[in-house]
Amino acid sequence: MTDIRSQSGTARPLQLVGLLVALLVSWVLWSGIYKPLLLWLGLFSCLLSMWLAQRMGFFRHPMSLRSILRLPAHWWWLLGEIIRSSLEVARVVLSPSLPISPTVVELITTETTDVGKVILGNSITLSPGTVTIDVHEDCLLVHCLTQHSASQLQDPEVQRRIAWLGLG
Repeated sequence: MTDIRSQSGTARPLQLVGLLVALLVSWVLWSGIYKPLLLWLGLFSCLLSMWLAQRMGFFRHPMSLRSILRLPAHWWWLLGEIIRSSLEVARVVLSPSLPISPTVVELITTETTDVGKVILGNSITLSPGTVTIDVHEDCLLVHCLTQHSASQLQDPEVQRRIAWLGLG
């Protein structure tokens, strides 16, 4: 496993440059705007994100090259989930009977790393109709717009996808 840390527990400069390039490429692809000012703002936001991650101790956790290379596949899957959830929320909101049944669910996670829990919580929050409102040890507290979206949280597929990233 290729570790992104040096022996001192800090990220190696070459790997930080690689991470910065990956962040910039994903930022440029997602934004689709190539004006100089926005490219500079994108660079600044990526550098700020890396600085904040370093201050929060993100680089103290091992991250293999395999995990980094698997992220685009996770993002692709997550995009499909976001589209599916968006259509479901639109159907619920546009329905004359407005079948909203808000509920709060405790989701027990099998993730052992903080990074895995953060990715799981963010993946849930990015899906319309669900918001992760708290993470405590191995439990995520999630607000759901409908009972159907609450029942989908119990599907082990989401946690299996996060585990597939190999963050722990």
